[in-house]
Amino acid sequence: MSTNNVVVPEYGMFTEEGDYEVYRIVDLAKRARLTWHQVSGLLTQLSNTEGFEEATDTVVKERVWEELKYE
Repeated sequence: MSTNNVVVPEYGMFTEEGDYEVYRIVDLAKRARLTWHQVSGLLTQLSNTEGFEEATDTVVKERVWEELKYE
């Protein structure tokens, strides 16, 4: 998906809009140097939003973890 000339990776969400919302969390995490605990909390908040329930699925969390390169 491409939004405003930004290529949004596929995070395993069911829609391009879902991938974009996760991308926003990843972008914030990188800029603000969020911990995994903080990122996980944001994914949980997103999953509580209708249409984005899969934000806490294992595949989504693994892809976010990999992109943020937590050790």
